[in-house]
Amino acid sequence: MDLLGVLAYGELTAFERLASDAQLAPTVADKVALGSMANAEFGHFKQLHDHLVARDVDPFEAMAPFVEPLDAFHDSTQPSDWYEGLIKAYVGDGMATDFYREVSTYVKDDETRSLIQSVLKDTGQAEFAVARVKEIIAEEPSVGGRLALWARRLVGEALIQAQQVAVERDALLELLVGSGDLAGITRLLKSITDKHTDRMALLGLQA
Repeated sequence: MDLLGVLAYGELTAFERLASDAQLAPTVADKVALGSMANAEFGHFKQLHDHLVARDVDPFEAMAPFVEPLDAFHDSTQPSDWYEGLIKAYVGDGMATDFYREVSTYVKDDETRSLIQSVLKDTGQAEFAVARVKEIIAEEPSVGGRLALWARRLVGEALIQAQQVAVERDALLELLVGSGDLAGITRLLKSITDKHTDRMALLGLQA
């Protein structure tokens, strides 16, 4: 239930951020694209919400423990412009998605595991962000350095936030450690790191 709670609040905040970022979009087409992605994220939130309700779990109580740490992360990583917002959606959300997707493999309930993997599917953010960021770097190469530094900061802040959540919610940590597969946890962390490196390489930036 903790995993569903943190995912539900994550999807809700993703909806809010994408809708907000749409206001910074330089073109109407970009506004529409982000609006569509925001709508998809809210749909994911609704699926998780309804799944919890069907199991007699109050979704708002399930999300409550994660409001403060996730809000703190977003408050400390407010993008200063359109491109930093794209990097945040691409890098920050990408790492979180990689982590939750890996963790979901330890969920024993088939229906819950299937739902989690479904809501973690990319809504088009990755392709959209890569295309737009590569365009601006091609036009203004100096922007690349700034965005690479911003991405590193996002990773650092995300790791701090993840540690805080793990400390507060033993159930999430036990989901992994309780499996007894410590080698699997090492592989999980390496997989997330490797995917982040690949993600940055697609932008032509160093992780």
